[in-house]
Amino acid sequence: MFQSENRFRVFENKVWLSSPTMHGDELAYVKEAYDTNWMSTVGKNLNELERLVCEKTGCGYAVALASGTAALHLAIKLAGVKRGDLVFCSDMTFDATVNPVVYEGGVPIFIDTEYDTWNMDPVALEKAFALYPEVRVIDIAHLYGTPAKMDEIKEICDRHGAVIVEDAAESFGASYKGRQTGTFGQYNCISFNGNKIITGSAGGMFLTDDLEAANKVRKWSTQARENAPWYQHEELGYNYRMSNVIAGVARGQMPYLEEHIAGKKAIYERYREGFQDLPVTMNPFDASDSEPNFWLSCMLIDADAMCKQVRGECEVLYQPEHGKSCPTEILDVIAKYNAEGRPIWKPMHMQPIYRMNGFITREGDGRAKTNAYISGGSFGKDGRPLDVGMDIFHRGLCLPSDNKMTKEEQDIVIEMVKACFD
Repeated sequence: MFQSENRFRVFENKVWLSSPTMHGDELAYVKEAYDTNWMSTVGKNLNELERLVCEKTGCGYAVALASGTAALHLAIKLAGVKRGDLVFCSDMTFDATVNPVVYEGGVPIFIDTEYDTWNMDPVALEKAFALYPEVRVIDIAHLYGTPAKMDEIKEICDRHGAVIVEDAAESFGASYKGRQTGTFGQYNCISFNGNKIITGSAGGMFLTDDLEAANKVRKWSTQARENAPWYQHEELGYNYRMSNVIAGVARGQMPYLEEHIAGKKAIYERYREGFQDLPVTMNPFDASDSEPNFWLSCMLIDADAMCKQVRGECEVLYQPEHGKSCPTEILDVIAKYNAEGRPIWKPMHMQPIYRMNGFITREGDGRAKTNAYISGGSFGKDGRPLDVGMDIFHRGLCLPSDNKMTKEEQDIVIEMVKACFD
C-alpha cells in the first residue's frame, strides 16, 4: 500500500512506456527522398528497407506497407480466409492481431495463453483442433517481444494442415532457437509503429519466402492495378503501400536495432534485479531457446500479494492493503510522478466486440469462465487458473521501458513500485 505523498519528486520530463529513439540518420534519408523528389510509394528508401529486413530476418521477400495491420490483413487474405471461416487466434494480444480476420469475414476462435512465454498455449491449440478440425489458418502473435513456442505450434499446425500467419509486430529482432521471428509462418508481419523497437513513425512489413505471395501483396497494396497502359483493375485492391518518406525513417533506424535491443534488455535486467525481494516476477522467457527483443518490461504480482481489485468495462476499483498491491495502484502511483505504464493486453475473449466468439483453454471451451476474474479466478484440478490470459491481465502490468530513460529514473520507478508493497 503506497502511503507517502512526498517521498518522490515528480519527473521533470515524462518517463515514457516506449517512445521512438532517434539517431539522425533517419533525417538524412528523409531529406534524400525530398531532394530527389521520390515522396510517394516508390524510391530507394523502400528498396533498401526491404533489403535490410530480409538480410536481418533471413526471409526471402519483404514488402513495405503502410502499417503492420495492413500487412496482417493481406496475410490473412493470402491465407485464403473467407466469410464464415474459423481462424485460431492468439487471445492475449492487441486487437490489431485479430481484426484483419474479421475484415475478410472470418470468425476468430481464441486460444488461451500459457505462463512460460505469455503466448498461445500449444496444449490449448491441440484441444482447439479436436473441437474444430476444419480450421486451416492460425493467427499467432509474439507478446512483448518474447517468441512463442514455435516448434510445438508449428508441429501441431503441420499435422492438421493449417497455415500459420505470424504477427511479429512486437518481436522484430527476437529469435527462437536461432531463427528470427517473422519467418515461422507462411505469411509474416512486423510493425514500425512509433512505439516499436524500430520505427518509421508508422508502417509495417509483410515477410515471406514465397515470391508469388510477395508479388501479390505488392499488387494488392497499390490498388491491384494490372499491367496495362491505362488503369485496369480485375480484383479488389488497397492503398496499403508504405511511402518512401516513412521508409527513410525506418531505413535510418535499422543499423541501431541491436543497440535498441541491448538497451531494452538492460532495462529488463535492472527491473529484475531491483524487484528480487518483492512478491513479483518479470515477463518470462526460456533462455535456452529464446532471445527476446525485450520490447516491454512487464511484471506479474504473486496471487497472494494482490490487494482486492475489480475491473469493469472502463473503470477499476481497488482496496489498498498493507504489504500488498495491484496493477492499478502501481500504475496510479507512477503516473502521479509523471511516468507511463500500461495494463497488460486485455484478452480478446474478454473484449465486448469478441465476447461471443469461441475461446479454448487447455481444459476445453472457456467461455463460461470469462467473468471469473472479478472474484479472483476459476481454477482447475492442478490449482492453475483455467483462464491464464485473464489471470495475467488481472495481476500484470507493463513498466516504463523507454530506451531514453536514465538509470537514475529507472531506479526511482523501482523504488515507487517497492513503496506500493510497504
